[in-house]
Amino acid sequence: MRVNADKNGAAYRGGFADPVFQAQGIFRAVMDAMARPCTVQSLSGIIAAVKPPAPLSAGAGAIALTLCDADTPVWLSPALRQSAAKAWLAFHAGAPFTETKTDARFAFVEAGGLVPGFGHFSLGTQEYPDRSATLALEVDALTGGPVFRAMGPGIKEEAVFAAAGLPDVFDILWAENHALFPRGVDLILVTGSELLCLPRTTKLERREA
Repeated sequence: MRVNADKNGAAYRGGFADPVFQAQGIFRAVMDAMARPCTVQSLSGIIAAVKPPAPLSAGAGAIALTLCDADTPVWLSPALRQSAAKAWLAFHAGAPFTETKTDARFAFVEAGGLVPGFGHFSLGTQEYPDRSATLALEVDALTGGPVFRAMGPGIKEEAVFAAAGLPDVFDILWAENHALFPRGVDLILVTGSELLCLPRTTKLERREA
């Protein structure tokens, strides 16, 4: 049985209504967020017509449509891979899929999904660190969670963020990733209509309550 079969045609609906305008807007938001880590970028309005099948959110779907294409292998979490979201991404983005994490340029995990260790993905090389993967992790919210203090390029002195829905061991996962610089993955934390980015250059410290 094909668990990701699209009986209702959801794969063909809910893409960009204005691909050029919307893709440009999403791309600017992602680039601004990468340049200024921990700064929340709103996608409201830009993604008004974007309605991917569950469990992929509108924000994550719009990011995928903007960044992924026929030359960027994509890894999906098991829940996304077994849903109509996979067919939706294939139709609207034309990106190839891989089940081998190290082959992926982009990876997507739905809110509440199991987050693999970042070291399972492509980390780039010392000569070509840009060949690493970018992970888009959906979270419950970008506020209300454990507070992290962030330092590094693009941050004046320090910044804080408190995303709700990150794995309990997130600080350990990120410390291991940051220690690999200039190698390592870049991270996009996304809700339905907002995102913030954590490039590998960012150092995090968890604030105790």
